[in-house]
Amino acid sequence: MASDVIVIGAGVIGLTSAVVLAERGRRVEVWTRSPSSETTSAVAGGLWWPYRIEPRDRAGDWALASLAVMTGLAGRPERTGVRLAEGTHAGQAPGELGAWAARVPGLRAAGAGELPRGFDRGVRVRLPLLDMTTHLDYLTRRLRAAGGTVAVRPVDSLAQAARSAPVVVNCTGLGARDLVPDPSVHPVRGQLVVVENPGIDEWFTAADDAGADTVYVFPQPYGAVLGGTAQEHAWDRDPSPRTARAIISRCSRVFPRLARARVLGHRVGLRPARPRVRLEAEPLPGGGRLVHNYGHGGAGITVSWGCALAAADLVETATPS
Repeated sequence: MASDVIVIGAGVIGLTSAVVLAERGRRVEVWTRSPSSETTSAVAGGLWWPYRIEPRDRAGDWALASLAVMTGLAGRPERTGVRLAEGTHAGQAPGELGAWAARVPGLRAAGAGELPRGFDRGVRVRLPLLDMTTHLDYLTRRLRAAGGTVAVRPVDSLAQAARSAPVVVNCTGLGARDLVPDPSVHPVRGQLVVVENPGIDEWFTAADDAGADTVYVFPQPYGAVLGGTAQEHAWDRDPSPRTARAIISRCSRVFPRLARARVLGHRVGLRPARPRVRLEAEPLPGGGRLVHNYGHGGAGITVSWGCALAAADLVETATPS
């Protein structure tokens, strides 16, 4: 076999998993149905935040591990796509966020004058905000520099990949529903609107894990990203004009200047949700090993490096140095 590991999937989860493995000295191939630019990761808003992911305790640890890596990458935003940005999460106090919040440097309760009208509590914090086009390109270059490869190669079965390497890492996201198969994987539809940025330099969110309509504004190099939605079991990838108008209206209540901003584009992504992230190993027929790393819901970017490190540790138990 020419490779030690086949990673299936070239979204942020697959690419970070492949990078960690390649930089540990493994011969890694990424097989993907679509280029990274066409994955759900490519249309994500890009803020580090543990959103819609279970189990919360483990997700918090994975997120914090990712935060440490991304903080380092933020030193070269033009290369990595990662920068640190100040912002506000409204609607929840620090103690309502989870144990992870106490370990985020600088996270504090927002003062009354720091919250928009209609919110009585929130937090202020400086967090990684990712331009996903640049970040996915960075991960691909970093993988190739470590000797890994990426091939657009649809995978019909896990056994197909197992014939090419002793270890397969399944990072197929929503695709795991059919490939594994795992019927517990389902989409949570997110719609975004990209507008010309009228001068907003801080991010804002007001979202919880239960609501179908959310509010967030992310200033990016290409414009301001406005969101959004979280529609369970919705498969439609076509932007809804009515939903877009509602998103702009909600965001304009926080930043009135957005009501007049020119619309640049619309995006829809299907978050790969599951009752719990599946991050575990199992044997494959013929003596191979399969490592699952999927089902990250709305926090794939947030936990990407933490889950990649954990997945790589599972691979290490399968392939001797």
